[in-house]
Amino acid sequence: MAIAKMKLVGVAGFLEQLDEFIETCCMDGNFHPEPAAQYLPVDLGYTPMEDVNPYADMLQKVEEFAKNAKVEVAPIRHLKHTPTDEEIRTFVDRLNSAAGQLARNRKDLMEQHQACERGIEQLKHFTDFDLDLDEVFNCEYIKVRFGHLPKDNYEKLLAMEEDNPYVFFVPCSVDAFDYWGMYFAPRAKIAEVDQIFQNLYFNRLHIPGAAGTAKEGIVQLQKNNEILDEILEKINSQLDDYWAENRERFLEVYTRLTHLKLVYDLRKYAAVKDNYFFFAGWVPAQKAKSFEAKAQKIKRSAYEISDPDIKSAAKPPVLLKNNPLFRPFEFYIEMYGLPSYDEFDATGLVAVTYTILFGIMFGDVGQGIVLAILGYLMWKLKKMALGKILIPCGIAATIGGFVYGSFFGDEEFLNPLYTALGMAGKPLEVMDSVIGLLIFSIGIGVFLMIVAMFMNVLVSIKRKQFGRAVFHHNGVMGILLYAALVTLVVQLFTGTSVIPTPVLIAVIVVSVVLLFFEGILVNLIDDREHWKPESWGDYILENLFELLDYFISYMSNTISFLRVGAFVLVHAAMMTVVFAIAQGNIVVIIFGNILVMALEGLLTGIQALRLEFYEMFSRFYEGEGRPFEGVKIAYKERAEKRRSQKSVKKQKLEESK
Repeated sequence: MAIAKMKLVGVAGFLEQLDEFIETCCMDGNFHPEPAAQYLPVDLGYTPMEDVNPYADMLQKVEEFAKNAKVEVAPIRHLKHTPTDEEIRTFVDRLNSAAGQLARNRKDLMEQHQACERGIEQLKHFTDFDLDLDEVFNCEYIKVRFGHLPKDNYEKLLAMEEDNPYVFFVPCSVDAFDYWGMYFAPRAKIAEVDQIFQNLYFNRLHIPGAAGTAKEGIVQLQKNNEILDEILEKINSQLDDYWAENRERFLEVYTRLTHLKLVYDLRKYAAVKDNYFFFAGWVPAQKAKSFEAKAQKIKRSAYEISDPDIKSAAKPPVLLKNNPLFRPFEFYIEMYGLPSYDEFDATGLVAVTYTILFGIMFGDVGQGIVLAILGYLMWKLKKMALGKILIPCGIAATIGGFVYGSFFGDEEFLNPLYTALGMAGKPLEVMDSVIGLLIFSIGIGVFLMIVAMFMNVLVSIKRKQFGRAVFHHNGVMGILLYAALVTLVVQLFTGTSVIPTPVLIAVIVVSVVLLFFEGILVNLIDDREHWKPESWGDYILENLFELLDYFISYMSNTISFLRVGAFVLVHAAMMTVVFAIAQGNIVVIIFGNILVMALEGLLTGIQALRLEFYEMFSRFYEGEGRPFEGVKIAYKERAEKRRSQKSVKKQKLEESK
């Protein structure tokens, strides 16, 4: 639960060494480049490097061939042969001629094939329209439109036809949602009629050119596709042969081009003057020694590694460091915004509090287990970041289910377990503990609100903003005021007196007075030059309203946590309804559980996240950091390849020889 420490790196050397430096020091994923000119005084005369990348066009041609030929490629780490620039140009020129033309032809033919398929699908809706389409479209005095409109609007259209003689729709077919058909109007009136149908959400279709009726057009398009299939089969066979013979060479060229293009792209970060360059960037502190060892290999160059200056405009990028249990919740942190370099990483706090809140609101043993399994499958099979979050949430929901005694909504199923453990019954009877659950929810809210304000104190101290740490409404004074208000309310309702009421009132009065002068006190301590208000009248009026806003926000944020207990009650109520409707029918019970899991799981996840973002983060977290983006080529040891059965047999035959 931390932000990786960064080191600022500056390297100077001769311009002829720039590519060597980039290749040696900047492409291992541990270097975040910055525009170097912003780290140098203007009077030194260094300017940003501006070059046209000579490798971009060649790489684009190679990637275009792979895309058109449906070949999936990726850079490979170990090359048997590293092609020279001349070999690359020769290969790309040859690729762009014969093989490239084959790939482009394949792309064009595939587009024609898809166009025919779309035409067939469209014409199927108009097979009852037994007129020659060419004759229809070539009418001299009228214009015809084909398409479909929603069923609801068809009724409105019938009413319009009675009032406007030019509005006339001929339905040809109907499906679950739309009427498919045509309308026509005189050429002089077609614009007016088009607007009427557009207002009725008529979706116009551009029917492909075909001689004869719609049925005859379908037959014609099907024949076209058969011809296209034959041509495509021959082209695919030729491309397979080419790929089988040139795969290794192709991957070598592609890998080298990817590398060279990236090196040249990084040159734009350099600042140059005459025959010298300056390069700057960030490296994680734990990688600084490794960078230094690499930089020392660049002869006639000088480097400097320093700590970041937090007060400068150039803020370090942020690289989060979390243990494997907390790491999935970085997904939520990135969704809200990465912390600034001088903030605290809230991932651990979110991981713990979100999981607990979810488990309390979605407490059910059976459904929790299913949720955890579903999360595991989402992560393992689909690589979904949300899947990793669902695993601990499902486990927490399972634990909550043991507290409530709920197993797939059955409140009595686990009773034998409690009896075997020597307990009188389940720990908590949900429907008999409504008031207790709501009070417990408020207690959670009070605790988490104080935690959030305490986090603001720590962040302020880390930034050396001591005035904000003490006198801010989310600082020490805010904590004292909030805690005193809560304690006073609890004592008034319970009739107990843990802390004397006069003491609480005194704390509240002192806190309110100090918060009234929050702006002055914070600025006086943290920024002595701007602590006096421009107008005392405006200051007093503004701060009276701000004090009122503080009280309202304390109250509203705390009350928001009532949703924690409310969702516990909602879950129990929904499952009670499911079992009441099912009357022992297992199919209804299963579908009821699926519906409740889907609906409540989504709502619980959203509401728990809302409590994190709006009630807690708003008090201590800004989320204005920028991510650390280390430069690295995504190598694959084995790139996927496309080969037909013919090319596989051919390769095996050659290997046997």
